Amino acid sequence: MTRERTITNRPLTPRGAATKQRIVEGAAELIYLHGAENVSLDTVMEVTNTSKSQLYHYFANKQALIRDVIDLQTSRILAANAKSLGGLDSFVALRAWGDMIIAAFRASGGIGGCPIGSLASELSTQSEEARLQLRQSFSDWSNVIENGLRRMRQIGQLDSDTDVAAVAVAMVAAVQGGIILAKTSRETRPLELAIDMALAYVKRHASVVVG
Repeated sequence: MTRERTITNRPLTPRGAATKQRIVEGAAELIYLHGAENVSLDTVMEVTNTSKSQLYHYFANKQALIRDVIDLQTSRILAANAKSLGGLDSFVALRAWGDMIIAAFRASGGIGGCPIGSLASELSTQSEEARLQLRQSFSDWSNVIENGLRRMRQIGQLDSDTDVAAVAVAMVAAVQGGIILAKTSRETRPLELAIDMALAYVKRHASVVVG
């Protein structure tokens, strides 16, 4: 396995990899709460107890750090969705996925919203590189949902002609819209309605009537 590398293309030691991870996690938390524009490298250094030489050893600039933050937040979203959808075999399980999304929003206090959705709203018009990276993040998220729906189609829960790729994109879009409205109102109801709408859309493709 290839070891993680620094900006100088040198392999990182385990201690170095842990330091880099600590910086990325600290930056991700700050950016989630305050937005990328409002978080400086000086703030990241202060919060993560990192020196300037350490920071620039791992990251050439703020954009490089943000790239790693996007990767981290995307991996967290994918892991949470894969846990709920990896063995998807019923509409009951699909409902549990929706409840997971709602519970995650409640746990955030309705402040931060979706980590990659928030990054996309802020960065997509500012950085073409970030926009393309976030486009891939959403695509990867849709793929996780698509794989779960494909399993449902394979075992006969969904009609054989269901376009699971299109349904998955619609579900991600519903979640993002619901989170934005819920974040704005500081109420979970808009997200709950969006999840209900997304699941009702999936049920339209059920091979049997689902109550």
